[in-house]
Amino acid sequence: MQKMAELLGLREECGEGTSGAPALAGSCLADNRLNLDVYPDGCHRFLQLFKEQQGRVVQVEFLRLSSNDCLLDTTLGSLPHLKHLKSLVLKGGHARDEFGSCQLGSLTSLPPDLGNLSCLTHLDLSFNRLSTLPSCILHLPSLHVLLVSHNSLVTLPEDFGCLSKLTFFSAMKNQLKDLPQSIGELSMLQDLDLSENALELLPEEVGNLQNCTELDLSGNRLLSIPDSLANLKSLRRLHLHSNLLVTVPASLASLPNLSRLDLQNNCLRAIPAEIQSLPFVHIRGNPLGETEPSLQAGLKSLHNVTNSCISSGSFTVTSEGCRVVLACGIHFYFPPGAASDPLQIHFRSLTPDPRWVKLRHHDVLLSRVLELQPHGVQFQQEVQIWMPYISPQTPHQHEVVVRTFSGQSWSDLKTRVRRKRKSKKCVAHCCVLHFSWFLVVSRLVQNECKVPAEGTLLFSSVDPNIKVIFPPGVTKEPRSVKLQVLPVSAEEIQEITASAGCRASPLLYLSQDSTVDFLKPVRIQLPLPPGVTGLNLDQSRLHILHGDLEGQTWNDITSEVVLEFTHLYAVFEVTHFSWYWLWYTTKTYIGGIAKKVYERLRLYQVNFIALQRKKDPEQVLLQCVPKHKVDPVLKKLQDRYRGPEPSDMVEMFEGEQFFAAFERGISIDMDRPDCVDGRLSFIFYSHLKNMKEIYVTSPVDRKGQAVKGQVSFYRGAVPDSVPEDASRRRKGPDSLWLATLPIKLPQLKPRWDENPGPLYGFSFPPLNLGNAETGYLTQANLLSIARRVGADWQSIGLNLGLTYQQIERIGYNNREDLNKQILDMLFSWAQQNSEDPGCVSKLITAMKESGRQDIADEVEAIIELGRQKYSESIRRVGLEQESSTEDSAIAMV
Repeated sequence: MQKMAELLGLREECGEGTSGAPALAGSCLADNRLNLDVYPDGCHRFLQLFKEQQGRVVQVEFLRLSSNDCLLDTTLGSLPHLKHLKSLVLKGGHARDEFGSCQLGSLTSLPPDLGNLSCLTHLDLSFNRLSTLPSCILHLPSLHVLLVSHNSLVTLPEDFGCLSKLTFFSAMKNQLKDLPQSIGELSMLQDLDLSENALELLPEEVGNLQNCTELDLSGNRLLSIPDSLANLKSLRRLHLHSNLLVTVPASLASLPNLSRLDLQNNCLRAIPAEIQSLPFVHIRGNPLGETEPSLQAGLKSLHNVTNSCISSGSFTVTSEGCRVVLACGIHFYFPPGAASDPLQIHFRSLTPDPRWVKLRHHDVLLSRVLELQPHGVQFQQEVQIWMPYISPQTPHQHEVVVRTFSGQSWSDLKTRVRRKRKSKKCVAHCCVLHFSWFLVVSRLVQNECKVPAEGTLLFSSVDPNIKVIFPPGVTKEPRSVKLQVLPVSAEEIQEITASAGCRASPLLYLSQDSTVDFLKPVRIQLPLPPGVTGLNLDQSRLHILHGDLEGQTWNDITSEVVLEFTHLYAVFEVTHFSWYWLWYTTKTYIGGIAKKVYERLRLYQVNFIALQRKKDPEQVLLQCVPKHKVDPVLKKLQDRYRGPEPSDMVEMFEGEQFFAAFERGISIDMDRPDCVDGRLSFIFYSHLKNMKEIYVTSPVDRKGQAVKGQVSFYRGAVPDSVPEDASRRRKGPDSLWLATLPIKLPQLKPRWDENPGPLYGFSFPPLNLGNAETGYLTQANLLSIARRVGADWQSIGLNLGLTYQQIERIGYNNREDLNKQILDMLFSWAQQNSEDPGCVSKLITAMKESGRQDIADEVEAIIELGRQKYSESIRRVGLEQESSTEDSAIAMV
């Protein structure tokens, strides 16, 4: 009773704003605890107590002070005298600025003698201005709990692992770029919170934290996590959301005690099946199955690191130089002195456009186009670029190069390639002195030499039997000559020509940097076609063909050159360069056959697929897939999509345009930049994903019946007009038709907004989001939007500003009904933001950030209609403000 009375007396005496008289200060000391962070003058009270009652104060075991206190620095000097101290809290955040935000404390360091507090087990330094961890902390032998969240730590000491008794460590909301390897020595650590930092890599030693039960790495810049995390057998909760992860190890599925794995809002396009099947895995907000990785950019410089999830951005390069790392894998290195003055670099990732990305014959595109600005600025030293690319399927015949565009023409840069061991990703490296456009291509292996007046020898590294001999006097001025070879198998020739008697040598392509023919004939050696030797050779069946640059015309020049034969080779002389091909056949019109074979060698066999999402049949996926990839692609999509069998096989060139058109009662629901008159344009690249998703609709009343329509694919660009005889059946010319696949839209169920009763058990008051000038979003508009949201509702809710706890509660309360989850999320947000005039813009932004450009476009269309209606209403003579507002709102329904 006496202790209770003392506590009650303490509350009466020690209120905020007390003067700090000795009697009042003394009353704040309750047993072995001093909680002074609740007073604006807490440090003043402590200093008074320490001066007047030092014998009692040095016995204190639990002390709390506010680091927002102006006397904190003076107070710190007395703390090492508290030898019995077990818990010390020096937190900021007790004061707030004019906007209501927590103000950081003034703590930037600790006195060295604080390391002598041998009994200290709990230390909280959160919400301060620490840029380095005070060294005295490493000398606290009994420390179990350490909190340094909301500071400015960039790194942790290399010997951080000496805190061997640490069981809880929180460094959330700092600027940590890396972790020391010694962190793996914290064998007793149970809870590690490193969320909202700038971590890009984790040391393998993290896997040594055998007693760790909860690991929070969310909100960092991790591209991957080490396989060693699978050693954390005690781990129960692993938080990896809001990173830049492009892959996760399948071994995480083997953790025996794991009950939550949060992978939301990353860059994962595929997740190991072992992980995806786990019931406690959260994967919303990832671009699973998307065509291209969304570019996520980050700058790793000498002074700071910046990452953001965007397909374009900028960064500043100074004379000190820096390293730049884009999360998609593109790296740059600017050496010191490369830029004399600070230079703003802008980057963009572009979809290749065949109108200006010109691929040569037999080239294969392996990446998107990277544009770097400013164009033409000359660097003082070479800037290094590393670009990731998709591994080509014919590496022995092709080589990978970075190609750059000068504004006038494309040229290939000297390129080195390497394959990362762990991720197995391929990277191309080049050096440049100026910025423009860059992409990675696979081309025929190119051998090059400089031909002097004395002559030289050039041979192919693909087939050393192919040689070009330049005699002395062949040129006056040195000129550069390039040689490329395309091997052609006997099986390919026989399959294309349907003739066992046709055989051909490898294709030889020669080019030079001069427009003047050589002064003397150049000798070319080609191997005889397979199965032909100098012993059984019938010269009447042997033909030397010369092709133009485009391979459209092949002329038989056998009678125009002098042929020499050995047992294995044919040798002839020419004075100008292009394609050369040696054929052995009884056919007479060999030029036409060679043209057909050459064309077929450039073609890819593909199939078209058209699938509808199981949960939303109006969402249709269209893709052009190389024949050998069809089965793997369908296997990946079968859980989420259904549809007809792929189309029959057709053939397409690399970089060829084609378009898709929905027909027979089905049309595209929204306008898109790649859609013209209801026709969706595509470009085929064999190593890139040629996939698009789109919403479709039908003018037919689907309340009483389903709609059976189709989608057809046509070769070429979208036509300006279609012949009348074809337009009755299709939206493309019959001569360009490639394939047709069926699309079925099911009979409509009653719409939410047609239900006369409460919506799925929900009853909402009327809503008008926005304002009259910009147009309103009404309840009916939100219901229409909700119909499109589908399984992305959680990601959208998070981007709208709802907390994880709210999202989880909505999901749990409506766990049996996806429609209820969507409605609850959308209308909960709408009710909370109904008074915010900018809420409609926030909704549009959230949809874009969630990858739902289709819904964002729909909202913008509704708002634009509202603006038009409002403009019309205010132009009417005598129209009152109230009626115009009402009319604008009605127009939204």
